Amino acid sequence: MKLSAVFSSTCYSSAIAKNALQLPSLVTLPASAFLPPLSRKLSCRHGVSYNRLSFRGNSSFSSTAVSASKSDSRSQGSESFFRDTLRSMETVYLNRNPTAKSILELVSSFDDEQICYDHLAFRTFGVNGYGINSLASLFLDYGYTQKEELRFPAKKLKALWFSPPNSSSQDGGSGVNGPLPRVFISELLVDQLSPRAQEIIRKYIKKSGSGNKYAALASALGSLTWEKPLYSEFQQLAGESEYAAWTLVNGYALNHVTISTHRLKSNLRNIKSLNEFIEKNGFKLNSDGGVLKVSPDGLLLQSSTVADSMPFSFSDGVDESVPCSYIEFAERLALPQYKNLSESEIKESHRRDGFEVGNADKIFESTSKEQLTRRA
Repeated sequence: MKLSAVFSSTCYSSAIAKNALQLPSLVTLPASAFLPPLSRKLSCRHGVSYNRLSFRGNSSFSSTAVSASKSDSRSQGSESFFRDTLRSMETVYLNRNPTAKSILELVSSFDDEQICYDHLAFRTFGVNGYGINSLASLFLDYGYTQKEELRFPAKKLKALWFSPPNSSSQDGGSGVNGPLPRVFISELLVDQLSPRAQEIIRKYIKKSGSGNKYAALASALGSLTWEKPLYSEFQQLAGESEYAAWTLVNGYALNHVTISTHRLKSNLRNIKSLNEFIEKNGFKLNSDGGVLKVSPDGLLLQSSTVADSMPFSFSDGVDESVPCSYIEFAERLALPQYKNLSESEIKESHRRDGFEVGNADKIFESTSKEQLTRRA
């Protein structure tokens, strides 16, 4: 099977609006159905092993030039493959979430905006190798750097975020075709759940076999690596942990993408203006803790929509709507030491980085029953 057949190269653009919206149901694949793991030699920059070049006169120059040419070619191919993978994840996300798709089109069409993503987010089960590391390996292989850990005791969650490589800037592109975003991966601390909840989760993890090895592929295909669950077990999990129930039916699918508001050109670059614009166009924003979530230092401002729902066919024949994904917005203000710079002089590196537990805790609620009920 050719990789191009798995990771289709589809780009986010205004052309998406011309395509009919499709909401494909989740597909489950046994571990044996997945492609074999890719063998690749990796470096910290683009996921490529570079040869050490030396120039010792004309006799070695031609071979050195050839080696450099091959290295450059592999570097371009490596980043191209990585972006194709992200595009496939994004395509699944857009096809399943009409709100996110509509908002991206709406903001993009306003003053011909270029949309950059602040971060991508995923949810996982922290048990038997199905947690953060199952997805993080892809990003680490392609030059990302692991950063701080965040803890959410009440939700029994932990998270890590990853910063993109310094060479990730790509002028003129939108979404995953632009600057590579941060990545935020959380995991449910399964061992802290009730015995019954643990039993349900471990049951499906066991049936997945070695599915955790193909987490990125499952995300790009929009597939579960375990069998579709029973509706009764989905309900039991939802009663204890809405995060667990969401992950059981969505798997490794993108939980949300985040528009970097300060990178917009128009007045929408102010997140308060963007929130008003979104609401005036009929979209509901997550109101938990207030629509605008602000970090204690006042430099990280975030908001998000309420998640869409999608039809899901459970293994016991029940067809029911389940929460899907949402879209987030983030404005990062300049750090105090750079406050005297003009707006045109401020770079992304001058702005507040990282994440905030208090903000993220409220953003998690975008898929909660309370918020979905309010939306309805």
